[in-house]
Parts: sequence; structure tokens; C-alpha cells
Amino acid sequence: MTEAILITKVLLAGGAILCIYGLATLLPKRKTYADIKRRHMKTFTSSELKQTLSDHVDWLNNNGGERADLRHADLRHADLRSADLSHADLSYADLRHADLSHADLRSADLSHADLCSANLRHADLRHADLRSADLSHADLCSAENSDTVRYGAVTAFFALQCPEEGSFIGWKKARKKSIVKLRITAKAKRSSATTRKCRASEAKVLAIFDREGKKIEVTTSNYDDAFEYKVGEIVSVENFDENRWEECASGIHFFITRKEAEQY
Repeated sequence: MTEAILITKVLLAGGAILCIYGLATLLPKRKTYADIKRRHMKTFTSSELKQTLSDHVDWLNNNGGERADLRHADLRHADLRSADLSHADLSYADLRHADLSHADLRSADLSHADLCSANLRHADLRHADLRSADLSHADLCSAENSDTVRYGAVTAFFALQCPEEGSFIGWKKARKKSIVKLRITAKAKRSSATTRKCRASEAKVLAIFDREGKKIEVTTSNYDDAFEYKVGEIVSVENFDENRWEECASGIHFFITRKEAEQY
């Protein structure tokens, strides 16, 4: 009798589990923020985008047409080389990996736009609105008039990622995964592009740690065996490249936190 009751309970429990599993598979999947965002994005065929750009040029020249309304547009990987998008509305557009090299973006509204990994080489950014835009890993090398751009505290990776003045602590990874603790000097030139990596023209070596975390006295650069870091000494780079958007140019490369340097 006891065995029969036990078997019945097991069967009932198994049936309940199957029922719950079946209901779970029928319920709609919870949508992520990215899913919701994509659903509300406007898509364009290549011919539609070409026509929109053509109409925009006519509008700029007072020859009919209309202003390019590319708000919430899905323009990932779009070929917008040399496009005239001056005064266009690109707010909230998804421009990840888009090619905007040599594009005219004067006074364009790019607020809240996603420009991650976008190519903005030689683009004219005069008075462009980049407030709340995301520029992480974007290429702004030789971009024109970037000093006139409108941006805010939440514009990602446009402002310097290190202090503009004074001395401060930086960390870098060197040969054999050693970690160098630096004090960027007050007189050092410093810059950052569109990632967390920074560059400086001069720094004092405060400490060096090997891959096991033990203190050592000397290490060398990952890219130049002749460039040494010795505890207590000041290292400097004479040919420091002052173009801040050239991330991999000459300079002492570093991060603000030790964790970032270790993970690099």
C-alpha cells in the first residue's frame, strides 16, 4: 500500500513539472532593452537611404527636398563616406561601425546616437551635437573642428579620460605582464582618444610588479626593448604626438586603474 502511494505521488509530481515546463515554453520570452530598441528603429534600404541623402542636399541648397530625418535610424555598417549630413537629424541613430569618413556633419544632431566603432576620419564635426552620444572605439583621427563639438557629462569617450592638469597616478602593462605604477608629472602632456587608454609625455616610475605581484626594480616596454622603466626614475618621450585622437601614437601609454592595465 505504501509503495503504491509513493508511486502515485511521484507520477503526480512529474506531471506537475511537465505541465509547468509546457506553460513556460508557451509564455513569451522577456524582451531585453536591446530587443525593444531595435523594434523601434527605422530601417532603410540602400536606395531609400540614397534618396534621403539626395533630398537632404536639395533641402540644403533651397532646391526643394527635405531635411534628412534619420532619428532612431538603424544605420549600422552604413556607407556614409563623404555624405553631406550637415544639419541632419541623426539623434538616437544606431551608427555602430558606420563609415562616416570625410562626411560633412556640421551642426548635425547626433545626440544620443550610438557611434561605437564608427569611422569619423576627416569628418567635419563643426558645431555637431554629440550630447549623450556614445563614441567608444570611434575613430576620430584627423576629424575637423572637433573642438567646437557640443557634448555633455554623459557623452561617452569624448572628454579626456585622465585629469587635464596636475600630477596623478597611472598604471601600465609592460614586458612579461609586469605592471608599472606611474606618477604622471604635472608638466606632462597627456591625451586619450575614445577608449580608456591614455598617453603621457613624462612620468615617474613609483613601483613595478611582476606577473606574480612581487616587486621588481626594472622592466621594459612591450614594444621597445630599449625603453626601460626603473623604479625612482623619470621616463619621457621626446616625440610625443599631440593629436589626441591618434590612440596608438608615440607616448607613455597607461590606464587610470591597475585593473584595466592588468586586463589589457
